[in-house]
Amino acid sequence: MAVPDLRQRLMDALSRQGTASSDFDLNRDIQAPAIALTPAAVLIAVRAETETVILTKRSARLKHHPGQIAFPGGKQDPDDATLADAALREAHEEIGLPGQIVNVLGTLPAHQTVTGYSVTPVLALTHGHYDPIPEAGEVSEVFEVPLAHLTDPAMFRVEGRHWQGRKRLYYTVPYGPYYVWGATARILRALAERLS
Repeated sequence: MAVPDLRQRLMDALSRQGTASSDFDLNRDIQAPAIALTPAAVLIAVRAETETVILTKRSARLKHHPGQIAFPGGKQDPDDATLADAALREAHEEIGLPGQIVNVLGTLPAHQTVTGYSVTPVLALTHGHYDPIPEAGEVSEVFEVPLAHLTDPAMFRVEGRHWQGRKRLYYTVPYGPYYVWGATARILRALAERLS
């Protein structure tokens, strides 16, 4: 697919109606807590030349979500004017992604996590050469997955495990050795629904 076609396809997906998602979507018997959520953002960076999505494997030394597959991103800092600014700052800090090669297209509805965050997915295209520089304290690996794989609803599965005394269901979208699940998979599922 040519880059203008890819850009238009992503813009069309952003223009479609969608609702906010949450880690509670598949677990209707669990009530989301009524708490103030911390604003955060993640960057869904699609490399225009390869039509791949940049993902990270979190460091095994992290206190929260060690070893999990994630988008670059994090909570909004006071110096971040917008959630897109937060996603771009975090992507630069975590994987060395230079902001000047990123073209932000827009945002998807926020995703509520079980850990108390309201995560806004920022969809963007990157253009030009980029050598990832993983931040050693946070990221153990930077890799790419074809957009076609991550936006094919047939690639998603619902799985479950016991957590806090009950079975919790969640989306997965495995790719090779990478087990993409939880909030990352749910956000990708929302994008897949808009693109299909």
